[in-house]
Amino acid sequence: MIEQKKATSEKVILIGIITQKQNETKSKEFLDELEFLTFTAGGVVTKRFVQRMEMPHAKTFLGKGKLEEVKDYIDNNNIGTAIFDDELSGAQLRNIETILDCKVLDRTSLILDIFVQRAQTSYAKTQVELAQCRYMLPRLTRLWTHLDKQKGGIGMRGPGETEIETDRRIIKDKISLLSHKLKAIDKQMGMQRKNRGGMVRVAIVGYTNVGKSTLMNLISKSDVFAEDKLFATLDTTVRKVVVKNIPFLLTDTVGFIRKLPTQLIESFKSTLDEVREADLLLHVVDISHPNFQDHIDSVNGILEDIKAQDKPTIMIYNKIDVYTNETIESDDLITEKTLKHFTLEELEKHLREKYESNVFISAIENKNIEEFKSIVYKNVRNIHQVRFPYNDYLFSEYDQDGTPID
Repeated sequence: MIEQKKATSEKVILIGIITQKQNETKSKEFLDELEFLTFTAGGVVTKRFVQRMEMPHAKTFLGKGKLEEVKDYIDNNNIGTAIFDDELSGAQLRNIETILDCKVLDRTSLILDIFVQRAQTSYAKTQVELAQCRYMLPRLTRLWTHLDKQKGGIGMRGPGETEIETDRRIIKDKISLLSHKLKAIDKQMGMQRKNRGGMVRVAIVGYTNVGKSTLMNLISKSDVFAEDKLFATLDTTVRKVVVKNIPFLLTDTVGFIRKLPTQLIESFKSTLDEVREADLLLHVVDISHPNFQDHIDSVNGILEDIKAQDKPTIMIYNKIDVYTNETIESDDLITEKTLKHFTLEELEKHLREKYESNVFISAIENKNIEEFKSIVYKNVRNIHQVRFPYNDYLFSEYDQDGTPID
């Protein structure tokens, strides 16, 4: 069973690679994100190691010389955990752990560990436990050796932490049991969605830590947990909201992330069903993040994977209150101007030309929220009028933007 434990800080090193497919800039971005994930899980990063190579080593991921360099640092600085930015095979995990003689995690196991900490409801815990079991199955040999050392902390919460299930059949049976349990819950939740009638459904989607839950609290007057950490909330929240004179259902969903483990996408099928069955998507973006465009692409990629890419979407650019742009000196003739150098006004103009429906807000400071509500109202109204053409009298007191008519 999954146990809820408060993560204690532990000293961690991060390890990434630079390849033809992942250049130095991209590698740094991923490691920055990995460090935030580590902080969320309760770790303290002391150093990063990066190796440039054509492709990862099949047996040890890194080259022999780089592993020796990492080993020396671990031995001299009392490091307990090494976290790799890419998913490692069972053989790679076993070989690296033998060489480094410390706990070794990859990006997937780190994300799963955070999900264990964040899962609150029985349903979310079941989803995460199923994802863990699917991740563990091809890594059983390495895992049992790993657990024999009785290490704790990041990456060690969840199935098998206190007793070792050494039989592959037991894990397979557990996966089967959890899958059937989720199917039963999915069926129940599907019935609940059908029982909501023809109400317009709006789902909030976006990269993790962009302010989705804060926005949910603001417009639904609810109290969804929000925190400046990755994956602050896992449980899907549905609230009935009324903007002007139109009621609709608003859903807050789990945040997406680059290199999202496939085990999680499969296990969180029902949560993603809320997105698939929504009439309108609110795609929230942290405009202050230097890589916000990559975040948009990542979310769009996952929406495409779950066949939800063609849904009507409003782009919500959040955190304009903390947006800053890089500047180019007047005598700098080499640096090319990119989105990072745009002022907020220039960025707004550029993005309004790129996306048909968008709005720039600060949910935390309540900036442009009325404009946001008007855009949501207009889109929900259009859907509502098509679905319920006999309810035109509801709109007689408001214009198309939701402004009351005198």
